[in-house]
Amino acid sequence: MKTKGIRGLWAVPVVLFLLIGVYGLFTLGRPAPVPVKRQLYEGVAYHRVVYYLPHAMIAHVAVIDRRQAEFRFLVTPPDEIEGGALKARTTSEFMEEFGVQIAINGDGFSPWWSRSPVDYYPHSGDPVTPLGFTASGGDVYADGLQDEEPEPTLYINRRNELTFNLPPNKIFHALSGDRMLIQGGEIVTGLDDSVLHPRTAIGVNRNGRYVILVVVDGRQPFYSAGATYQDLADLLKDFDAHFAMALDGGGSSTLVVQDALGNAEVLNSPIDNYVPGRERPVANHFGIYIKR
Repeated sequence: MKTKGIRGLWAVPVVLFLLIGVYGLFTLGRPAPVPVKRQLYEGVAYHRVVYYLPHAMIAHVAVIDRRQAEFRFLVTPPDEIEGGALKARTTSEFMEEFGVQIAINGDGFSPWWSRSPVDYYPHSGDPVTPLGFTASGGDVYADGLQDEEPEPTLYINRRNELTFNLPPNKIFHALSGDRMLIQGGEIVTGLDDSVLHPRTAIGVNRNGRYVILVVVDGRQPFYSAGATYQDLADLLKDFDAHFAMALDGGGSSTLVVQDALGNAEVLNSPIDNYVPGRERPVANHFGIYIKR
């Protein structure tokens, strides 16, 4: 009996070791599902927010304090390319090409399809056009879907001030999104609270001091199921967003920062064609230059 008891005691750490090993392999290459808060740059705080109930959800939040450092924003400029307004890029490719320090994916785009890991469009470099109104550096290169209800739009003037749905006299940058989540400090009524997907959003606080970028991982069982639009709005509200807009989500959702060596570091776990860690080439992006 004593020998059996000793064997039983040895079995416990073995089982625990195996479980930890299996979980480690499952999360290999993905951010650990534990809460994190750290400073990315002067004036930029990164939060990894983890929920276990009512569903697994891992959110990545970058909060930019405009008073702590000098920032300049960028929307992907147009390209001279036949068949579209610009060439598709992953968010990492956008960062590396334009030298921004922080980047997220932007608006939805066309054409697009995703039938399998080998049958999809666009590939990097393929021509695409954003679905909504878009401008970069004063150059308006997408007018949006004129025969449908216009998408909400974020406008950025030359002083890097952000407004939603209120264009300045002279448009400098403009980036459209999927829908408004928060208007004037109040969560928009009627947001979906049942469908889970990866999500991307951008918000600002009441006086515009803080810019809040959110990317939620999804479609990854036992890791992160995703967020509903209501989840996304609640999260932004927790970070004191006064206005907030959802951008393109699903396989497009990506948050990238520039590491100490100047390379693109993906902070979330993007998923394209159900392959975790695979970035999707998209049309446009929201980037931030940080003077250091």
